[in-house]
Amino acid sequence: MNKYIMLAGLLIFLMSACQSPKGPASKEKSRVDIEALKVNALQAAEGEGSPVVIDDYWRQGKAELNRYKLKQNRYRDVHEGEAVLVFVLEDFLYQKQVKNDYYRDPNSTAILKTNKLIRFPTGLYDYSMMTSTFTPVDASAFPNTLKISHTGQDWCGQVFSQLNRTNSGYKLSSFSYFESEGDESREVKGSWVEDEFFNRIRLNPESLPIGEHKVIPSSDVLRFLHLEFKAYQAEITRKPYEESEFEGEALTTVSIKYPTLKRELAITYENKAPYEIVGWTDTYPSVFDRKPRKTIAKRTNKLFTDYWSKNKLGDQKMRADFGLETYLK
Repeated sequence: MNKYIMLAGLLIFLMSACQSPKGPASKEKSRVDIEALKVNALQAAEGEGSPVVIDDYWRQGKAELNRYKLKQNRYRDVHEGEAVLVFVLEDFLYQKQVKNDYYRDPNSTAILKTNKLIRFPTGLYDYSMMTSTFTPVDASAFPNTLKISHTGQDWCGQVFSQLNRTNSGYKLSSFSYFESEGDESREVKGSWVEDEFFNRIRLNPESLPIGEHKVIPSSDVLRFLHLEFKAYQAEITRKPYEESEFEGEALTTVSIKYPTLKRELAITYENKAPYEIVGWTDTYPSVFDRKPRKTIAKRTNKLFTDYWSKNKLGDQKMRADFGLETYLK
C-alpha cells in the first residue's frame, strides 16, 4: 500500500497547485510516464472499502474557483460583500499535516482542499476571512478531516486558529487580540467539523452524517459570535431544495441546526457529480442585539483553471471576468 501511496503522491505532485518556489521540479520528474501512474494512483486513493471515488473532474491539474455574491450578517446589519470557494486536489503529508512539497516522505495521501475566502465592509472598515480545510479522499483510511486553519482580519486586529487531527479529536492552536479569547493550545473532542461539509459534499454527499451529531461550528462563526471552540449538539438533514433563492439542476440542501446557538446553516448543491455548490444561507442572532439575521452567499461565476500560473499584470483582467469586485483597475 505504501508503494501505491508514493506513486499517487508523485502523480498529484505533477498536477499540483501553488508549487513551492523552492520545490525540486526536476527534468527527470517531467519524463515520468503519467498514464502508467494513473492506474496505481487510482488504486491507492480508491482502495477496497473506500466510500469515495475520485472523479476524473478533479484529476485535471486545475482548481475550481467559485465566486459568490455575499450578504453577511454582522453587528446589527447585513453587509454586502463577496465570497470565493477554491477547490483543488493535492497531496498531503498526514503525519506532519502539511502539503507534500518534496516527495521524500512516503506518509502521503490525496486530499481535497477548500480555501474559503470572505470579504465585506462594515461601515468605514472591512473584514477579510480565510479558512483552509484539508479532507482526505480515502475515507476508509482517513475518516476525519485532518486539518482546518483559519485567519481573520479587520481594522481592530487579527485572529488565527488551527485544528489538527489527533487520535482523540483535534488539537487547537488559537491566537486572538481579544482578552476574552487570548492565546490557547488544547484538545477539542469531536469527529465532525462544519468547515469540512463543503469538501464532503464535493467528494460524495452520501458520506455526510445525518441525524443527531456533535459538530464543531465553522471557524468564521466561532469568531463572529466569540464562542468556545468545541463541538455543539446539531441536527443534520438532507432534502431536495424547494426554495427559489438558488438556481441549478437537481438541487439538494444539507442543513445543520444548532439548537443551543439558535443557528442554522444550509448548503445547497447540485445532486450530481461533481456536486457543485450553488450557495448557502446561515441564520443566527447577532451578539450585539440578539436579533436573528441571515447570511446569504449566491454563486455568480465559476472558473476552472490553473490559477497559480495566472500571476502576470496582464492576467488581472481575469478578475473582472470572474466577477471579483476588489482590486480592480
